[in-house]
Amino acid sequence: MSADSRIAAITARIVERSKPHREPYLDRVRRAASSGPHRSVLGCGNLAHGFAVCSPAEKVALAGDRVPNLGIITSYNDMLSAHQPFETYPAMIREAAREAGGVAQVAGGVPAMCDGVTQGQPGMELSLFSRDLIAMAAGVGLSHNMFDSTVYLGVCDKIVPGLVIAALTFGHLPAVFVPAGPMTTGLPNDEKARVRQLFAEGKVGREELLEAESKSYHGPGTCTFYGTANSNQMLMEIMGFHLPGASFINPGTPLRDALTKEATKRALAITAMGNEFTPAGEMIDERSIVNGVVGLHATGGSTNHTMHLVAMARAAGILLTWQDISELSDIVPLLARVYPNGLADVNHFHAAGGMGFLISQLLRGGLLHDDVRTVVGQGLDAYKIDVRLGADGGVERVPTPAESGDPKVLSTIDHPFQHSGGLKMLTGNLGKAVIKISAVKPDRHVIEAPAKIFHDQGELNAAFKAGKLEGDFVAVVRFQGPKANGMPELHKLTTVLGILQDRGQRVAILTDGRMSGASGKVPAAIHVTPEAKDGGPIARIQEGDIVRIDAVTGTIEVLVEDIALKTRIPAHADLSDNEFGMGRELFAPFRAIAGSADHGASVLFN
Repeated sequence: MSADSRIAAITARIVERSKPHREPYLDRVRRAASSGPHRSVLGCGNLAHGFAVCSPAEKVALAGDRVPNLGIITSYNDMLSAHQPFETYPAMIREAAREAGGVAQVAGGVPAMCDGVTQGQPGMELSLFSRDLIAMAAGVGLSHNMFDSTVYLGVCDKIVPGLVIAALTFGHLPAVFVPAGPMTTGLPNDEKARVRQLFAEGKVGREELLEAESKSYHGPGTCTFYGTANSNQMLMEIMGFHLPGASFINPGTPLRDALTKEATKRALAITAMGNEFTPAGEMIDERSIVNGVVGLHATGGSTNHTMHLVAMARAAGILLTWQDISELSDIVPLLARVYPNGLADVNHFHAAGGMGFLISQLLRGGLLHDDVRTVVGQGLDAYKIDVRLGADGGVERVPTPAESGDPKVLSTIDHPFQHSGGLKMLTGNLGKAVIKISAVKPDRHVIEAPAKIFHDQGELNAAFKAGKLEGDFVAVVRFQGPKANGMPELHKLTTVLGILQDRGQRVAILTDGRMSGASGKVPAAIHVTPEAKDGGPIARIQEGDIVRIDAVTGTIEVLVEDIALKTRIPAHADLSDNEFGMGRELFAPFRAIAGSADHGASVLFN
């Protein structure tokens, strides 16, 4: 089925806008593909260094370009639950490559930090910039030009977008993404949130809070709520970087291992040495990017991807805008209810039919481009499946059922949970922002209230503890943008604001910082650009000004005459405390050159 005419029109607009960038990009990709890697023409010293630790047979094979060599980029570390499972993957991949007649080498490692560990801490100010650093680190590993194809081992928030940027920068190489999967279900997410609120109100102590958190985050794998990490996995599958059905299989299971081995063999099969050459830079095009945005809306995915998808697309010469994302949200219905947009977690989503059912429904509604390339071939029909372990220990795929396994978690195109994706661009005299309302009650879609000004998230928490947050208000938390302090997530503020909302106050947040994919029920106009550090209008809001956030009409305004607003002197914040400690001094060059949020908040693409 061809895509809905409205989606086709938005895609065509992106294609036209991108031509000055996309065409030179594709030319570079094709020239790189035609010129290498040809290891036999490397200097003998170069080759000797490149395969010094390989077996004699592998050295002979690599010296003569007789077999494909697979480069592994890994985000493994054993502190973080999502990345710990990757410890055993390189050995598994090397063995699978040998069985397929190829060679595999770890080309390099990339840093992987956890926003869950750094929430509300100084280290969070490195988080967003780690995405671009990850892309650069992967580039260092691949710069040896020893590889015919790549596999990327990554899962969480900034890691997958950084790896995609690297994969598209090295777009002449095929790329297969290999996930580790979500941890098994622990304490329900709504119960965890309830205990957090009780702790914030002083009704339970640290011991009870730590017990609840530990029962929620309890083993290997990604967190089970639908934040950025699991939104990443959805994106990799719907954009064709994953094998069909690979996203949400738990770590340490025979099926997870079988999928990893299969991914290895597929990565070797799509090199230039075979008949199915699939360079990542040509595989991913404007239609693939639009499919990713559609998937984000249909699942109520993370707001972080309003920046990550823009940056990922730019790596392939594709100019995606917030306007494109917002217009697609108006077209795409919400088909999944996963916390914080519901009570279920990603394991329940997968059990209800998961990605196979979702893709099948979106294709049936004409909401995806089916005429795309993926790592398994042409079109998305191959992704309309359920995946299971076969009798021989391999991967078996069967057609996805026609009915959802749990209509409260995953619905059909005919009976969506809501008729739009719930993610909108806001514009007005405060600039541009985005808001996600898929978990916000309809009576909170418009908030008009006096501003309370904060230049640090700690100030807001302190005001709450002091009982100063009374009545209706919009919390203006500014000087949180990329240039100010690296644009940390302000997820911890949702607990405080959620308590006030539950008490009956009409509250919202307006910020040039980020909120998490785990944030939901409180209206949040985020990623405001221009940011306060650049003298944006958000820096001219004064205490008590009436601020209106309207997710219905798509506007953000301070109700002050424009002339009066423009003549105000922008506020200044002392940011010296954000410049040192926990490595922040190392990222001063990133803060100095970071682009705006609507351009991906990147140091690579401004």
